Amino acid sequence: MEQTNTPGGAFYKRVIYLATPIALQSLITIGVNMLDTIMVGSLGEMELSATSLANQFINIYHIFCMGIGMGASVLVSRYWGMREKDEEAAMAALKKTICLMVRITLSLAVVFALVTLAMPGTVMRMYTKEAQIISLGSVYFRYSVVTYFFLGLSLVCTIVLRSVGQVRMPLFVSMGAFFVNLGANYAFIFGKFGMPRMEIAGAALGTLIARVFEAGIICGYLFFKDKKIGFRLKHLKMKTGDLLGEYIRISIPVLISDGILAIGNNTVAMVIGRLGVTFVAANAITSVTQQMSTVLIQGVCQAGAIVTGQTLGEGDREKASKQAYRFLGLGIGLGLLSALFIMAVSGPIISSYHVSGETEAVAKQLMEAISLIIVFQATNSIMTKGVLRGGGDTKMLMLADNIFLWVLSIPLGLLAGFALHLPAFWIYVCLKADQIAKAFWCVLRLRSGKWIKKISVGKEK
Repeated sequence: MEQTNTPGGAFYKRVIYLATPIALQSLITIGVNMLDTIMVGSLGEMELSATSLANQFINIYHIFCMGIGMGASVLVSRYWGMREKDEEAAMAALKKTICLMVRITLSLAVVFALVTLAMPGTVMRMYTKEAQIISLGSVYFRYSVVTYFFLGLSLVCTIVLRSVGQVRMPLFVSMGAFFVNLGANYAFIFGKFGMPRMEIAGAALGTLIARVFEAGIICGYLFFKDKKIGFRLKHLKMKTGDLLGEYIRISIPVLISDGILAIGNNTVAMVIGRLGVTFVAANAITSVTQQMSTVLIQGVCQAGAIVTGQTLGEGDREKASKQAYRFLGLGIGLGLLSALFIMAVSGPIISSYHVSGETEAVAKQLMEAISLIIVFQATNSIMTKGVLRGGGDTKMLMLADNIFLWVLSIPLGLLAGFALHLPAFWIYVCLKADQIAKAFWCVLRLRSGKWIKKISVGKEK
């Protein structure tokens, strides 16, 4: 325990305090997704594939919201660290940041809801040509239209609360949402507790009910009860013009980066969707396992952005740089642990699904590929989405993310899958080649020192 009195010990203690609840919350969310996949998978491979592909489109919105939230988090963390210098100006800027974040999130929810409502079949045809999968996916979409609003608000508000050190309350809410989702899915998918048997539609409805529960408590707390930030609904009407330029400079590149990245990842999903039902089903199984293996990485990643932002807000550039190298070491170590975890659990997880022998064989190859990729993915995620983003280096990250994805991963994946017809292992490695390249790039960027950017509070009005 005496070790925590040293600078290094205090650093790791702080990271654990921030990262653990975030990781647990991510684990709960993934647990819900895994149970959904198992429940829907028991209906058949067509239902499993339809749900998986429909959620690929919903995941575009999810990633957009993560971009909005994490972009705002860069500013929120920095302003929170500036309080001792000028509390009034820092807190005013912080509230304006939240206001802009919520406005953008709701506007984006309207766009996605309208697209999902108006053209569900068209959206599904982006991923597959199978008529039955398109039909089932369209049914899933009909019950997901309203989900965007609750999903978006709960995501961005949670990120804001985490940025000022409030990490436990969102965790407890997620625990409650887990049981709500589990009960609602079981009831509506299989027609239990007097509810109608809705099958794939029941999965969408169960998710919606859980999102309403989650958003209601998270947003209710932030907008009506929280005293640390003091943001209230009336602040949504506040003037934000003086901070708009800074918000666009720092936060919008994160939104654009994550948005284009989401579209790129969906292009990868389209490639996978055209490799056949077997590959799609196998990918649905392995993606949940991959998410499980990265929960602690995601926690450390967001802790990296928060710690770096607050340290730079305090004006200590040298300390932030030393912390960055510690985060790099954490990334490598956690990547290796995640690889071992995947190799240990891949067999039991694959066998828990009722799928064909061919799907099981492909899933095993994908698990092997993921255990390799995860080492590089952990390292670059903690550095790019955590430390470098927390330093305000959002424009360069926007360029790096998308250059590596569009110039490297997608062309290699298309070549491996459709021209060379390589085994599933190599197709997946090619589709994720950007993760390897970014791991080396982020180390070079860290060493350059150019990732630390100045951020202003705007002009108070």
